[in-house]
Amino acid sequence: MRQREIFWFWLPLFASWLLMTAEGPLISAAINRLPDEVIMLAAMGIVTSLSVTIESPIINLLATSTALVRDYSSYRLVRRFTIHWCLALTVLAILVAYTPLFDLIVYRWLDLPAEIARWVRPGMQIMIFWSAAIGWRRFLQGIMIRHQATRQVAYGTAVRLLASGGVVIALAVWGRWPGVIIGALGLMAGVLAEATYATLAVRPILRGALAPTAPAAEGKPLTYRYLFKFHMPLAATSLLVLLMQPMVTSSLARLDNPTQSLAAWPVLFQVLLMARAAALALPEVVIALHHGARTFNPIRRFTLLMTGIVTVAFVAFVMTPLAEWYVFQVQDMTPDVGPLALSSMILFLPFPALAVLTSWLRGLLIQSRHTRYVNLGMAINLTITGITLAVGVARQWPGLPTAALALNLSSLGEVVYLAWRTQQTLPLELTLFGSAKIQTSQT
Repeated sequence: MRQREIFWFWLPLFASWLLMTAEGPLISAAINRLPDEVIMLAAMGIVTSLSVTIESPIINLLATSTALVRDYSSYRLVRRFTIHWCLALTVLAILVAYTPLFDLIVYRWLDLPAEIARWVRPGMQIMIFWSAAIGWRRFLQGIMIRHQATRQVAYGTAVRLLASGGVVIALAVWGRWPGVIIGALGLMAGVLAEATYATLAVRPILRGALAPTAPAAEGKPLTYRYLFKFHMPLAATSLLVLLMQPMVTSSLARLDNPTQSLAAWPVLFQVLLMARAAALALPEVVIALHHGARTFNPIRRFTLLMTGIVTVAFVAFVMTPLAEWYVFQVQDMTPDVGPLALSSMILFLPFPALAVLTSWLRGLLIQSRHTRYVNLGMAINLTITGITLAVGVARQWPGLPTAALALNLSSLGEVVYLAWRTQQTLPLELTLFGSAKIQTSQT
């Protein structure tokens, strides 16, 4: 397997993630140009954080679908599994948005300032179908990836960005609604458009390789019990990943300058998300392309090369006027919030490289059906994050530097654990970071 083959398979998935990460900056840039921008930006960050936390059990349906949908029978089973999750999470979103559960989460657990918290509820009410739309399109995108249709995944994300961006720009220019309302409507428009596109784009595969008359896959038929056992560690992993956002925001609310820190954090997090776009596309590449010893070395070489490239690119962004231009020109941040976000970026320099290594190791473990180790790795990550943030709050360290220390340390701890577990699952002749004893053929 040549590097160019991996690259062309990975590139549309990277483009999809990059376009997806552009959605947040576009929305925050619009909010920054509307009244009460600091309050609205902070509230929008909480709305996004809570919505993504609710959807966490179905985020990794992308990996589950990529790994397990092999024929018509498995397609029907995973589709039923997806619908069950979408219904359950929609009910949960309604409970959070419309019942006293909202007050418990936002006012008591997150302890948000009242001027921010009161704008979170209408945003959450708009976002009740967010999880269902995300779950359905990730199920379908996994099928596309499995059947080498990665370009359609990227096209779908372009549709999403056009829809969300169009709604946000139109409402910001001609509407009179608060920024958090405009942002939530834009997000919902985007995911609904992408889910609709994915439903149409997957049809050729459903009429071909996954048609009822197509040959069944070799091996034992997929069962609901095995599907549940395979996916639940990944669902728990996603939940742990996304619990990190509320943990960070809750800690920032308890440290110095909470309003400014909460307003700066969404923009800083969006920068980190864009810096991790290359890494976020990697697990499904490993799941789809790794087939034992022959493909191990080429994928490892691709991963290590990507680690170096994203590190250099992020350093170039942070250490040059590009970061200042992005914060003050693109995002139009206020003089009291912009410098805080800008000065904190340098503290996250190791983060994108650690994300690449984490994604590679997770992909290897998922492909070999060791999803439990992926979950344990994220549990270690979250534990380190929680301890570091708790110490920072107790000692009243500065807010964003505390978040940077927590995320860097936790990512490093997860990489160390995943590397140890992955090495145990590999054949004896393969090593993660040393010289492999085999020679891979170039095909």
